[in-house]
Amino acid sequence: MSAPRRRRKIMAEMNVVPYIDVMLVLLVIFMVTAPIMQTGVKVDAPDVQAEPLDANNQLEPLTLSVDASGKLFLDDGTEMPADGVTAYVTSQMDAKAERPVYVRADSTVEYRYLMNAMVAVQKAGAKKIGLMADPAPPDQQ
Repeated sequence: MSAPRRRRKIMAEMNVVPYIDVMLVLLVIFMVTAPIMQTGVKVDAPDVQAEPLDANNQLEPLTLSVDASGKLFLDDGTEMPADGVTAYVTSQMDAKAERPVYVRADSTVEYRYLMNAMVAVQKAGAKKIGLMADPAPPDQQ
């Protein structure tokens, strides 16, 4: 005679261990790729004590960066000559030229390079041109 078979108890619990493994892998992937996703040009803007601009503006601003050697860069880090910046900004402006354009400049940049960048933006017809700076450290306020 054969031995009586034991019936297995049905398990109604969900095994979440594989899901935790997948979550941890995704977390590591996002932690590694997040710093890579930030684009732009390294500019050491001057520190100033000023109020931030009103963020209620519906239009996303264009940002033009000027590095210490006077080279001009667009939002995405693409280097461009002054006449190319004028054409690009012209193509990005709305009908009323209300889209703001911000110029970021290194704190050591020569004044003429900053003015060349602002003139290139002005030639494009931009009405709202602003200069960007870093907030002053708390000990200087």
